[in-house]
Amino acid sequence: MTGTLKVSLDAMGGDHGAEVVLGGAALALQRKPDLRFVLFGDEAVIEPLLERHPALRAASQIRHCEVSIAMDEKPSQALRHGRGKSGMWQAIEAVKAGETAFCVSAGNTGALMAMARFCLRTIEGIERPAMAALWPTLKGESVVLDVGANVGADAAQLVDFALMGAAMARALYDLDRPTVGLLNVGVEEVKGQEQVREAGQILRDAGLENLAYHGFVEGDDLGRGTVDVVVTEGFAGNIALKTAEGTARQIAQYLRAAMSRTLMARIGYLFARSAFDHLREKMDPRKVNGAVFLGLNGLVVKSHGGTDAEGFAAAIEMGYDMASNSIIEKIKSDLTFFGGRRVARTENQ
Repeated sequence: MTGTLKVSLDAMGGDHGAEVVLGGAALALQRKPDLRFVLFGDEAVIEPLLERHPALRAASQIRHCEVSIAMDEKPSQALRHGRGKSGMWQAIEAVKAGETAFCVSAGNTGALMAMARFCLRTIEGIERPAMAALWPTLKGESVVLDVGANVGADAAQLVDFALMGAAMARALYDLDRPTVGLLNVGVEEVKGQEQVREAGQILRDAGLENLAYHGFVEGDDLGRGTVDVVVTEGFAGNIALKTAEGTARQIAQYLRAAMSRTLMARIGYLFARSAFDHLREKMDPRKVNGAVFLGLNGLVVKSHGGTDAEGFAAAIEMGYDMASNSIIEKIKSDLTFFGGRRVARTENQ
C-alpha cells in the first residue's frame, strides 16, 4: 500500500496479551493514520477483539500462530520451541523479509532479544546489540543505552553504543550533532573503570561529525538532561532504569497520600489540580514506553510487558519515528565513517 508504513505486532505478548496490543494499535492508528498492521498470534483470540476497533480491523491482517512465548520462558527454550512457529518469531521474520518496517512486542525480553539477534543478525561491525530507552529529563528527553541487553562492555562496545545512540537521537529529535556522555562515577578523566576511560579517549580523539562527545556524566545528569545520549553497559543501565521507575512511583504515592491527608489538603488539591495534572503527565512512564534493540539488521521495539494500551501505542509510535527516519541506515553510515577515520588515523601513526 503506497504511502503507508507496515508494522508487525506480536499480538499475544505481554502480561495482558492481545487486548492491550490491539488497544494500543488502535490508538497509534488514530495518531498515525498511515500505519498498517500485521498481527501475529491466535486468530481465535484476535478476531473478536478486532471487532471493537473497526478502523484497526480495516488496517490490519491476521497471521495465525499456534505457539506463544511465555513471559517466564528461558531464551534457549523459547528458541527451541518457538523458532519459525511462534508469533514472536514470525513478527521478527516479517521485518527480515522486508514485509514490515519494524516489529513491536511486549513479550519476554530475553526471548525477544535472542530471537531478534538469531533472525536478524547484527550489523557488520557491531559485536553486541544494545537496548536503548527514552529518559524524561528537565529539558525534554534523552536516549539512554544499554538498559539491559549486556552485562559488562569493553571500550569498543561502549563506542558502538555511543554511535548507535547518537543515530537514534538524530532520528527521533531531528538533531544534527547530538551530545553524548559516558555514565561514570565522576566527571574527572582519571575516574572510573578502565574501559570507560578508554572509550572516552577514543570518542574524544575521533572527531566525529554526527555526534559531539561531552565527556563523563554522573547519575544525576540523567534527569537533568545534560546530554542527548547517555552511554553505559547494561548492568548499570538497567539498575538506573528500574531505580528511576521505582522513584517515580514512590513520589506519586507520596503525593496522593499528602493530598488526601486532611480536609485542607484536599481543598488545596482542588485549587492546584491543573498543576498536579501537568506533573502526572510529565511523570507518566507510559509516554516513554519502549526500548529499541539497536545494532541489528532490522528494527525491533520492546514494550514494557505490564503496560496498558496507551503505553503500547507509545512503543509503536517510537518505532514509527525511527523507521520513518531510517535509523538502520544512519547507524550503518556512522559505522562506516567511524571505521574510515580509525583506519586513516592508524595509517598516519
